[in-house]
Amino acid sequence: MATAPDHTSGDAPPQPGRSLPRALQRFLDTESSGGVVLLAFTIVALLWANSPWKTSYATLWETELTLSAGDLIRTTDLRHFVNEALMAVFFFVVGLEIKQELVAGQLRRWRTAALPAIAALGGMVVPAVIYAGINLGGEGSRGWGIPMATDIAFALGLLALLGRGLPGSLKVFLLSLAIADDVGAIVIIAVFYSGGIHWPAIMAAAALLAGVAGLRRLRVLWGPGYLVLGIGVWVAFYESGVHATLAGVALGFLAPGRPLAPDVVAEEWSIDLADEPSAGELKTMTTLARSTVSVTERLQHTLHPVTSYLIVPVFALANAGVAFEAGSLRAPGARSVAFGVAGGLVVGKLVGVSGAAWLAVRVGLGRLPEGVRWSHLVGVGGLAGIGYTVSLFIADLAFDNQQLANAAKLGILAASVTAAMVGAAILRLSARHASSA
Repeated sequence: MATAPDHTSGDAPPQPGRSLPRALQRFLDTESSGGVVLLAFTIVALLWANSPWKTSYATLWETELTLSAGDLIRTTDLRHFVNEALMAVFFFVVGLEIKQELVAGQLRRWRTAALPAIAALGGMVVPAVIYAGINLGGEGSRGWGIPMATDIAFALGLLALLGRGLPGSLKVFLLSLAIADDVGAIVIIAVFYSGGIHWPAIMAAAALLAGVAGLRRLRVLWGPGYLVLGIGVWVAFYESGVHATLAGVALGFLAPGRPLAPDVVAEEWSIDLADEPSAGELKTMTTLARSTVSVTERLQHTLHPVTSYLIVPVFALANAGVAFEAGSLRAPGARSVAFGVAGGLVVGKLVGVSGAAWLAVRVGLGRLPEGVRWSHLVGVGGLAGIGYTVSLFIADLAFDNQQLANAAKLGILAASVTAAMVGAAILRLSARHASSA
């Protein structure tokens, strides 16, 4: 999961054999390299948590922090600070990504968006049903949302490594599917994994968001003002019982998704400035150039590397350190949780994504992207089982019992590796079949 810049130069998706738009290719490159960093931090977390220094791992993330804003003082530990404060920036970028796609990306047209959206829905429902069936009435029944998520960094990174012989439109399809998956995950977290609602805090958050919308409508471009309001929105969400990271999503949705000026304005000015421009003309040109790029795209360009290379890897370091001990799955319900997560991600995602896509095409609600075959789609369904980041996030929300949370994380790690191998094998076979045909 992460950010999607504007990559639509026209109505048709990228065709096989053509290079992808530069903005989309830059995004995919960042996701791919970010996936490598994420994998490295995951390995460090696992080695640390299973080393002779494992006590220091637990001690570090249990370090107490005190957060204060005026008379409001709250104490939390370092792991929860990462999960609730730093990850709010990650979800802000997710909000920007969704807004950009709805306004100017692949999700703005029903005919293009229908297939990945329906496939994503199938890829959420089937894993949840599998998990619920295994854990029905058990200690881990609350974790049904864990296998519903797809990790965009790992999935796109692996697809990029397998890219030879695969159509470019398959990457766009996976990106669109992951974005629709993000929307579902956000709804699930907001509705099912938030605490009791504190209505005065909700009203304060709504008022602050209205302030952000008002500044946007007045075209106020003063960044510090938005930053102060954004921090206020996060504090209000934190106090409201709705998970604080959703403040980032709400703020991302409010960012303008369309440029304030057309590209041709900047082009005309650049011609006029060819002959010894004054300082005032250069300042005007800079303002105009910024206005030809939407706020969502500018923020994505700035924050995407921060989330991909820093925030999400730190989140993995804080949450992926599961100790592999003989009694890891002996707690009541732990084994069912691990099997439910693994079955949901490996089997449920593949069956749900490919099955829902087949049904959508069959009844005429969607059509396969240009150059994409059914074997490609099944392979993408396999890659969608790499749940990782958001699955770990939901596991932390679902269980107060640390043994069940650890069992879920073991299931996530095992399933993500298995799903990666299954998806990669299917796509490799598909590419070989195409080259020999």
